[in-house]
Amino acid sequence: MIRIAILGDIGSGKSYISKLFNYSVFNADVEVGKLYRRNRKCYKKLKKVLPSYINSFPVKKNQLFKAIKTNHNNLKKINKIIHPEVRKKMNFFLEKNKNKKFVVLDIPLFLENKLNKKNDILIYVDSKKKDIYRKLRKRRNFNPKIVSKLRKLQLPLERKKNKSHFILKNNFKNKSVKKNVRMIKEKILLNA
Repeated sequence: MIRIAILGDIGSGKSYISKLFNYSVFNADVEVGKLYRRNRKCYKKLKKVLPSYINSFPVKKNQLFKAIKTNHNNLKKINKIIHPEVRKKMNFFLEKNKNKKFVVLDIPLFLENKLNKKNDILIYVDSKKKDIYRKLRKRRNFNPKIVSKLRKLQLPLERKKNKSHFILKNNFKNKSVKKNVRMIKEKILLNA
């Protein structure tokens, strides 16, 4: 199995691009959302470490944002509970798809959590800051302070870019992005 990992800044279009490859996709953000909505065990752990903020199930994002805004260390507490669960889900996904030739991993902290393997194909989604910011502002729960704190968890973007095998320009225009994905996919298939 060849693992294609999509890297890039918050809001650069990683999830959209992951789907364009038309392979099975593991989307860590979707899995995190499911944990908050469906996993009572995670809820109980979060409530235990953040009793002033987490007070109802399913866990609401605004409760988490409030905890993170109040104290940066709360983000570490949340990650300590959530990341191992997401890793389990990723391992289950990989096991389930082990006979597929390709899978796509859309995991925001892929390199930071040392999930990469030697033969992974890393694709960096390169988007302009103003385009990213315009897109982020349209999100319902957009909070610049939270985005800033989340960015601090990431490796420098230049370093991610340098580690990548491909740089995919995302100008948020459908046709050109699809064309770029198609070209990269062809190159990957040639070398597979």
